[in-house]
Amino acid sequence: MDNKKEGRNTKMSDHRSHVVVNFLVRAVLGMALIFFINQFLETKGVSLHVGLNPLTFCASGVFGVPGVALLYGITFYQGL
Repeated sequence: MDNKKEGRNTKMSDHRSHVVVNFLVRAVLGMALIFFINQFLETKGVSLHVGLNPLTFCASGVFGVPGVALLYGITFYQGL
């Protein structure tokens, strides 16, 4: 019986670590995407800028690339 319980805990631990790693990868890639989009827009003379801060880190980590697009959409809407 203890064997089954141990197996369940390792599966839960593996799942939790998978979720954390997935979040971190999406967040770091999202921040890199924001950085490069900001640089590209700056060279084109567009004054649309999304900041690099903990809130954008979390948004890109939770939502991924669509979250980055959402951040730019919100920034565009605020500039109207």
